[in-house]
Amino acid sequence: MMVSRDAIEIGLLIYPGAQLSAVHGLTDLFAVASRLAAACQDGEAAAFRVSHWRLSADGGAVEPVPDPDAAALQPMLAALIVPPSLAREPLGDRAIPLTRWIGERHAAGAVVCSVCAGAFLLAETRLLDGRMATTHWALAETFAERFPDITLDADKLVVDDGDIITAGGVMAWVDLGLRLVERLVGPSVMQDTARFLLVDPGGREQRFYRGFAPKLRHGDAAVLKVQHWLQSHGGGKPTLPMMASHAGLGERTFLRRFHKATGLNPSEYLQHLRVGKAREILESSATPIEQVAWAVGYGDPGAFRKVFHKLVGLSPGEYRRRFGISQAR
Repeated sequence: MMVSRDAIEIGLLIYPGAQLSAVHGLTDLFAVASRLAAACQDGEAAAFRVSHWRLSADGGAVEPVPDPDAAALQPMLAALIVPPSLAREPLGDRAIPLTRWIGERHAAGAVVCSVCAGAFLLAETRLLDGRMATTHWALAETFAERFPDITLDADKLVVDDGDIITAGGVMAWVDLGLRLVERLVGPSVMQDTARFLLVDPGGREQRFYRGFAPKLRHGDAAVLKVQHWLQSHGGGKPTLPMMASHAGLGERTFLRRFHKATGLNPSEYLQHLRVGKAREILESSATPIEQVAWAVGYGDPGAFRKVFHKLVGLSPGEYRRRFGISQAR
């Protein structure tokens, strides 16, 4: 495939609190991809060039970070990436020139992208309204509350919606970078880049990594009492009447209050709890899958496998091979 020799400009936005390790990592990833693309047999593969952008000193505009070794910037970015952030404080008024500039780059034809908490800044542009996106699974609840017009799928590691791409957890910048390499110069260069960097070229999902974090600060003492009880007895056979009785509530009232407090019905909650315990066993031991199922409360190993795959996205065996510290027998 013949590709233009012109450099493909990738912009990285260094906003206040942006994770610089991701900025430098993406810069290196595209440098590796450029070198490998140049080694293509036809010699016509395009090279990437990365530019860094930041707020001006007065905070009123976005400007390029000077790079004396770089040629003049291209007039148009092919893609703009909002990297992750570990900062907890919102940007406030400092976000206004950033979101305006992101919107202008999108209107000019750039594919706009975010990683992890960078989705919050991207969402402020309103470009994601009515669309699907992802962010770090630990930020999902906060993101959904703040941006109800966005369809959030925190199970996905990357959501590619054409002109907008969002990536999940902090290290998902690797997956985003590879996705852009594949789109802009082709799958063979992407595969070569992934092999060179010794990273998985695709197929991951955030739910592979996300543990069950039950909501406990909801203020409903009766429901909280049952949650604590389930944590200790979830491997048994707790029934709805048992849970309602433990809460001191009628079954219908218990169901309503439990769902309001946790966001799940008791059956779903118990599935998450049991799968969470199963993950711990699979990670730390070579216990046969059937015994793992029984240990967490499933009499039918087949039913356990089905629920595990639904929630985690991997079979128990696949999960152990990926995350286990002991070799399965």
